[in-house]
Amino acid sequence: MVITDSRIDDGKAFDWGRTSEEYAKYRDIYPDEFYRKIADRGLCINGQKVLDLGTGTGVLPRNMYRYGASWTGTDISPEQIEQAKRLSDEAGMKIDYYAVPTEEIDFPAGSFDVITACQCFWYFDHEKVMPRLAELLKPDGKLLILYMAWLPYEDRIAGASEELVLRYSPKWSGGRETKHPIGIPEVAYEYFELEDHEEYDLMVPFTRESWHGRMKACRGVGASLTGEELVKWDEEHRGLLERIAPDKFEVHHYAALAELRKK
Repeated sequence: MVITDSRIDDGKAFDWGRTSEEYAKYRDIYPDEFYRKIADRGLCINGQKVLDLGTGTGVLPRNMYRYGASWTGTDISPEQIEQAKRLSDEAGMKIDYYAVPTEEIDFPAGSFDVITACQCFWYFDHEKVMPRLAELLKPDGKLLILYMAWLPYEDRIAGASEELVLRYSPKWSGGRETKHPIGIPEVAYEYFELEDHEEYDLMVPFTRESWHGRMKACRGVGASLTGEELVKWDEEHRGLLERIAPDKFEVHHYAALAELRKK
């Protein structure tokens, strides 16, 4: 599904379906600490029903499945949902998935104890979405917003890879990250209270091949470049990694979360 949003990449069209196979293979990269911090807050655990928005290939539900919650995942991209179903089925996990935009989700009121949004919150039409999320949550239900990004100004390999992406996609707005709290739109506070937030550093292991795949699966590359551009980027990025990266390395990231409670 082609998406065009003036808030993202200056309106350049992108389609996650074009990179779903790479996404499934290379973007399941969150360290265990990322998931433990969620469970340690008493969220997404046994006895809870959880809705994961923008689930992509089901990374969050699949990795949190061990903590015992009952999961439902939704995503705007049918191709992403296809990969999520495949990976969950292969792992023997019972997770319900639906290909539907967040603005159009339709579950009964009070269906969920927790709603999660990982790497996707800024894509939503918040004026439409926030009252609907509050309606879907049980009393005192929680909305958990999650994020992780490499730090290009603190990590040489990440910085060099990002510079190459920006050469091909100069309007890409997914780069130039620094460590900061997740931004919450004002409309959210009509329905939720911010209970807590946390930002912390992570070192994420990669090989040249897995980092190349992770970069290819980003919005500024695989989801938006033309076929000809993608061939050229692929060759240049592989050459870059041959020059500056060892066979195995870690990339400096930061993670952030915001925990909101339904009013």
